[in-house]
Amino acid sequence: MTLDDAALKNFGFIERPTKNMINIDPLQTGGILTEDARRALVEWGDGYSICDNCGGVLDLIKKPPVQEFVHEALPEFLGVDQARITHGARESKFAVMHAIAQEGDTVILDGLAHYSSVVAAQRARLEIRKVPHSEHPDYYIDPEGYGTAIEETISETGKAPALALLTYPDGNYGNLADAKKIASVCHEYDVPLLLNCAYSVGRMPVDAKELGVDFIAGSGHKSMASCGPIGVLGVNDDNGDYSDIIFRKSPTNKNKEIELLGCTARSATLMTMIASFPEVVKRTRNWDNEVADARWFSEKLEALGLIQLGQKPHNHDLMFFEAPNLYEISTRVKKGRYFLYKELKSRNIHGIKAGLTKFFKLSTFQVGRENLSYIVDSFDEIIKKYE
Repeated sequence: MTLDDAALKNFGFIERPTKNMINIDPLQTGGILTEDARRALVEWGDGYSICDNCGGVLDLIKKPPVQEFVHEALPEFLGVDQARITHGARESKFAVMHAIAQEGDTVILDGLAHYSSVVAAQRARLEIRKVPHSEHPDYYIDPEGYGTAIEETISETGKAPALALLTYPDGNYGNLADAKKIASVCHEYDVPLLLNCAYSVGRMPVDAKELGVDFIAGSGHKSMASCGPIGVLGVNDDNGDYSDIIFRKSPTNKNKEIELLGCTARSATLMTMIASFPEVVKRTRNWDNEVADARWFSEKLEALGLIQLGQKPHNHDLMFFEAPNLYEISTRVKKGRYFLYKELKSRNIHGIKAGLTKFFKLSTFQVGRENLSYIVDSFDEIIKKYE
């Protein structure tokens, strides 16, 4: 590629075509910036602007109040002894796996674990054993399955797994497994539990101590109204000196934490998280209403012939639907499997992936009952249009 003027015209400012649409994409509903965060995005957009008053450790910066946010506010919010900022939930998971386990150790994952949990374990050179889930339509994770997986690992390898992980909720069906029970089962074998909360921290109340978990990973760009990539990592020391292990410092660069490579998310990412934090805390207190909206929406879509899979009644905004009627339409219309995406787009609705009709997931988080009613009416219109 020759970087002449003609080629360079492809770059520069690019407008986002979906920015004013009603958004039901699970990846995006919890990451929409607050007004304060949008101001912070511009104010702190320069690369290392966060380092105006840095003494060498990112999370100890006092102006702006990064130290207060990381070491006081976040631990209280997450229910942990220690917290740090990372580049995302996957980086938080890898940091824990890499610090806690040795090459060849086993990590237990739920059968609905996100691919990044698998890849994080592979990057840490760990063996993976999965706890199976029930089949269609519930996809239930049995807490006792963790005990079975741990015992099988001990029987085959002669030692317990180094770590167990639970996805809370899972990213496909939005199921919230019994984390407290699973933590209890794991601790019977002295196996620490890591909770992947990419879709929960920042949307709903999550207290790691109350749940009895040892580590918690969250996503700022997915659920804390932050510019990405950014995540959070929380550590509890109730069952071991885990903070000392996870946040151990370099013997040569003595103020740098090894697992975090010294500094993590900076400037715009961190400052948008801080800017949104007051509103994020407040919205978790409204979680019961979010669940009520999700259940109402599920009921309305099921009345149109769609089938919500996973837990019922549902306990999260992320939902997975089977739509045999929409799939049947896609087999006979000119636009084929893209007809639903185009119909929704024409009604200013974004979030269901192009080409999906038989199965798809969506999120009702902060969409609001008025917009949800409009979306239900839109599905009704689309189905009737092609009857």
